[in-house]
Amino acid sequence: MLDRADWRAREQAHAERADALTAGHRSRRARGARHPIEDFLFTYYSYSPSLLRRWHPGAGVELADAAGTARADWRWYAAGATERGLVVDAAAMRAAKGAMLGLVERMLRRTAARPGQFGCFGLHEWAMVYRQGEHRHPVALRLGQAATDEVVEAHELRCTHIDAYRFFTPDATPRNRFTPTRESQPELEQPGCLHANMDVYKWAVKLGPLVPGGLLLDAFELARDIRYLDMQASPYDMAPWGGEPVRIETADGKAEYVRRQRGFAERANALRGDLLAALPAW
Repeated sequence: MLDRADWRAREQAHAERADALTAGHRSRRARGARHPIEDFLFTYYSYSPSLLRRWHPGAGVELADAAGTARADWRWYAAGATERGLVVDAAAMRAAKGAMLGLVERMLRRTAARPGQFGCFGLHEWAMVYRQGEHRHPVALRLGQAATDEVVEAHELRCTHIDAYRFFTPDATPRNRFTPTRESQPELEQPGCLHANMDVYKWAVKLGPLVPGGLLLDAFELARDIRYLDMQASPYDMAPWGGEPVRIETADGKAEYVRRQRGFAERANALRGDLLAALPAW
């Protein structure tokens, strides 16, 4: 049970933290400007800043004297055990979204249980431009097209993530060790993958009000930090946007990439554990 003063203070602190995390994106959007690293999270996942701003206490926590607030009209809230109290209606969510909740739980649990693979060196982004003159991002290639193609050809592609693999160019697809599909995703996802770790944010959003607000923002921050490495290690010249290159075509660059990749794997698995702990015992 959280009394009204307590949960109101938490709600306000959460909104302020969310606003700070999204301030740059909102300012650029108002001006019609774009940041190819930071704004990606709001287009790739299609979740608005307002979603991040909405605080939830998580399942099993009653908010005292909340019945007269706007929250009473939010989906998945119900009357609590006390007069004018509100709780997240986990039972209703399970009845309506059981299949989705089960998928998210399996993805989190299975991914966390697997050993991480740390030999991909972020080459998925290179495979997305391999032998192709027109690219997804209107940013110059750091090494030029021919040298970029040579980097791909000098390495084995080892991408395990369907949402990266599906953007490979036709010439890059057969070079990949794996053939990820949506159906095989629960069996291939592993915690060394930057994109799988970014997706912890997606899973947190899908769990909705079952997830405490601070945990959602932690997952967003992880995705933001990973996005920087993803673009720093990419073939694109991201220096104008604060993305000094991690030159994975060199031994030093590979070592730097793996060091940071391992750190993200640890952070992501900690958050996976927190998300699983936030789920009610069905």
